[in-house]
Amino acid sequence: MVVQDETFVPEIIEEHVDNRGTGVEAEQLPEGAEISSDKPWNPDEIRVSTKQFSLRNTMDMIEDGSLELAPEFQRNRVWKTPQKSRLVESVLLQIPLPAFYFAEDADGMLRVVDGLQRLSTINDFVRGEDGGGFALKGMEYLAKEEGKRFAELATPWQRRINNAQIVVHVIDPTTPSEITYDIFKRINTGGTPLNAQEIRHCMSKERSRRILREMAATEEFNAATGDLYNHVRMDDREMALRFTAFWIFGVDEYIKRPVMERFLERATACLDDPAELPDTKVEELKRAFSVAMRNSHLVFGSHAFRKWPHGEEGLNPINRALFETWSIALADFSEGDLHRRRDQIAAEARQMMTEDFDYLNAITSATGGAQRVRYRFDAARRAAKAGL
Repeated sequence: MVVQDETFVPEIIEEHVDNRGTGVEAEQLPEGAEISSDKPWNPDEIRVSTKQFSLRNTMDMIEDGSLELAPEFQRNRVWKTPQKSRLVESVLLQIPLPAFYFAEDADGMLRVVDGLQRLSTINDFVRGEDGGGFALKGMEYLAKEEGKRFAELATPWQRRINNAQIVVHVIDPTTPSEITYDIFKRINTGGTPLNAQEIRHCMSKERSRRILREMAATEEFNAATGDLYNHVRMDDREMALRFTAFWIFGVDEYIKRPVMERFLERATACLDDPAELPDTKVEELKRAFSVAMRNSHLVFGSHAFRKWPHGEEGLNPINRALFETWSIALADFSEGDLHRRRDQIAAEARQMMTEDFDYLNAITSATGGAQRVRYRFDAARRAAKAGL
């Protein structure tokens, strides 16, 4: 039983990127609380080798598809031209680039784990359309090259870029995926560190990325979330993945191993494996997701998946815990049934958000804990039956 604490009303904190709100509520940890952790690594399972590649060789691998840059993710995080140009200038000045990390799968396919933006920038400059995707701008030491594209550089400069050597640490495919994920988190050195879903996106295969993209692009999802598709931090894909994980495995399975990151990694792997989740099951998942989104919007309107206590009518940010619980709770009801009972269900939910401090804690702070996950799922299921 979660301890009732009527002295604590959780503050709603919105996530921000570049000082702009993202429309999604940040998950919080109480002061002094420890982050939920899983079993420690077995050091013998970590296998990383170090290799050297020329930039020409690396760009050839990108071109032939043996090195993946997760281009869809790249559209959400793009450097400005001066930043790109300074990187190219560093290569021209023969300043060594920081080491890169690639992850190799069982088929020999490589994915960029760390250094995604740097490689994308260089590849765009050298192999982009018309001899370079952008013209150099804001050069500090090589002012004479200002405004030039790759094809306009003198041959010695072109050769210097192509022949530049980079150090690459390659994570062996025998390294367990959850260890690879943790390595990714440890060495993530971008200017804006990747969040958990962005890391999963970079590590996953095209099948899961396609499925989650299609789910997040649906009219029903965007009606329920206020057009969250193509979210700057990929929270739209995480919402779809959370529904998927609980739809496939259920709450009881989560409770056995209550670590949200591992649970979502497992769901991603399931989506990537047609043997585990055949196409027929994927279509069933998509239909259930569309129904859940339509039903959630029907019951809560623009307040779907947002905190909405009595006395408050403004729109709060979308809350992940509310999304996963209410989407699952409403997925199995008919539209006609919910038309009749929607006011009662919404009233029950608002009452919990107003007076049930255990429920507020369960959707705000340390939300991955087993007791809090169980509490909020059970509460949503009970409320969804109001008026039956």
